[in-house]
Amino acid sequence: MNFLAHLYLSGDSDELRIGNFIADSVKGRDFGHYSEKVQHGIILHRAIDSYTDEHQVVRQSIERLRHKYKKYSGVMVDIFYDHFLARNWDEHHHQDLAFYVDEFYEMIGTRISELPERTQYMLPFMMRGNWLLNYQYYEGIERVLQGMSQRTKFDSRMEEGVADLKSMHREFEQDFNDFFPDLKSFVNTFIEKELWTEF
Repeated sequence: MNFLAHLYLSGDSDELRIGNFIADSVKGRDFGHYSEKVQHGIILHRAIDSYTDEHQVVRQSIERLRHKYKKYSGVMVDIFYDHFLARNWDEHHHQDLAFYVDEFYEMIGTRISELPERTQYMLPFMMRGNWLLNYQYYEGIERVLQGMSQRTKFDSRMEEGVADLKSMHREFEQDFNDFFPDLKSFVNTFIEKELWTEF
């Protein structure tokens, strides 16, 4: 899953959201200097990624793209799923998406010194382009994919991804709708029964 889904799945805890948000910039178990709940957020992020990677519906989505995008297919599916979460946000959360996103930016802006260097570098670009809000629009997804394509070492063709999202919109949306309830159920169980036993 991508940024918006990871934040949503962290619930209302700022500490969990911070950990979930920075997890891709934290290597191995080198996170002992963070607060316990931020560490929980990092562990939760990794559990979400592992569950997502193994889910049959997600693999089905990836297969729709693999012939063209190869190893980048999974990354693109993560972004496509954030698109459907953003488009249908009011079905999942009581707050308006714009308010939710602004609140997150305000919170994370006050904690920026705690973030890994890689996240500190990325955050201004995210805020300036308002990625989290703009995932709901094709134009927002296109900008994100173009930026990612420019940073890849190989010709990923990710900048062409919106055309595939449009042409297979119904199929990807059905995949998301089939998968996301399973993911939410997994996260609820993981938080209640497993996360706290990691320490």
